[in-house]
Amino acid sequence: MTKKVRIGIIGCGGIAFGKHMPSLAKLEVVEMVAFCDVNEEKAEEAAKQFGTTEAHVFKDYRQLLQDPTIDVVHVCTPNDSHADITVASLESGKHVMCEKPMAKTTEEARRMVDAAKRSGKKLTVGYQNRFRSDSQYLHKVCARGDLGEIYYAKAHAIRRRAVPTWGVFLDEEKQGGGPLIDIGTHALDLTLWMMNNYKPQVVLGSTFHKLGKKENAANAWGSWDPEKFKVEDSAFGFIRMENGATIALESSWALNTLQTGEAKCTLCGTDGGADMWDGLHINGENLSKLYTQRIDLDAKGVDFYEGEKESAADLEARLWIESVIHDTEPVVKPEEALVVTEILEAIYKSAETGEAVYFNK
Repeated sequence: MTKKVRIGIIGCGGIAFGKHMPSLAKLEVVEMVAFCDVNEEKAEEAAKQFGTTEAHVFKDYRQLLQDPTIDVVHVCTPNDSHADITVASLESGKHVMCEKPMAKTTEEARRMVDAAKRSGKKLTVGYQNRFRSDSQYLHKVCARGDLGEIYYAKAHAIRRRAVPTWGVFLDEEKQGGGPLIDIGTHALDLTLWMMNNYKPQVVLGSTFHKLGKKENAANAWGSWDPEKFKVEDSAFGFIRMENGATIALESSWALNTLQTGEAKCTLCGTDGGADMWDGLHINGENLSKLYTQRIDLDAKGVDFYEGEKESAADLEARLWIESVIHDTEPVVKPEEALVVTEILEAIYKSAETGEAVYFNK
């Protein structure tokens, strides 16, 4: 019998219950053996739903990390604790999947990358939008060079009135920001991945806290308390890369606009273009139905493919665990996630100072 990958979950909140644990539970090669949350009841509920019969529950992640039989840790805590928990997990000999964003700051993200290199353990970040069928297909198109040199792109993460009013989303200390670091991070990751360009030169950014100040706002998840709304409600960035390529990033939880959509990108190349608004369009052709068929056909040539259509979260989990089992690189490399954090931090800094932020690399 093949040894199963033993997993510990640190942080048993919405993202753990909504994405990580359900997808891991579908994999026969894994077993969830430890659960940790500062609210012990949440950890106990997670263990009851997803754990083995011998699963352990903890309030302190350090205790979980003392178990030498745990192979992999999933970090699903607020942003301000990502770095400390990830570094400790890597140093204790565990591979780590950290939920996005990688960290609040560039310094923290670099600590994580350094710890992965020192420990020799794998580190990845939960950018699950890379694993959507349209994203997978468009990435194949870009990697083949069908669009030529991609020199202009837009990264879209726009909500009109969808401010998350639960948990710590509105807490700047815990999260590090609002929609930019929450959903803008997905759009930027997707865009950089398509372009295969991770060398920013200069960033100019603006953030706004306008609609968050209003009371009794109509909102998908109920009205927010303006006194507790401590982060921006929209943010925008202009990013110039070293080779001259330019990216416009837009993100909002609340914005008076008609066109909305998250984790989408528009790509303009020398030989063609692509747009993810209203389905996937490449060179003016709507491939919304076609790409799902093609990606399935293409995927049959990929190792470990079993011929079944998977959700983005399920594919993310499966390929991550397979990278651990077969000692291959994860789809989301920590060095790539680090650049996303660097750019997001630069947008916040530029918005605060009113000046462009230059990268010295």
